[in-house]
Amino acid sequence: MTSDFEAQLRAVSLRVTRPRLAVLAALRDHPHVDTDTVIALVRADHPAVSHQAVYDVLRALTDTGLVRRIQPAGATARYEMRVRDNHHHVVCRSCSVIADVDCAVGNAPCLTASHDHGFVIDEAEVVYWGTCPDCLTRSEGIR
Repeated sequence: MTSDFEAQLRAVSLRVTRPRLAVLAALRDHPHVDTDTVIALVRADHPAVSHQAVYDVLRALTDTGLVRRIQPAGATARYEMRVRDNHHHVVCRSCSVIADVDCAVGNAPCLTASHDHGFVIDEAEVVYWGTCPDCLTRSEGIR
């Protein structure tokens, strides 16, 4: 997989570095994680990588489109490697776990604006909110 990451980095004119490879590996294995979690995952294998280096890598990967930054209302920013497919997310109101939701109907964007105000729309962002199965099970056990 490292060679795939190297090819992805080179394709967007980014140098291949150990911190970039480590961040990509962390996001591959742990989608929808926040910055602190990415830092912890990277530093578990590469203790010399600084917090600032991880922040810089996340910014570079997001700016080049290799990584997507999502931030549901009231939540910390999260990162994922699933990009350019116009998928959406469902967020648990109780524990904040996030899962992907494929676009069910229509072409990208999935939603057609009732009035585009002259914008050329290239993406629609939908966040579904609810309670995840684990939290539902816990709340039923309390009753």
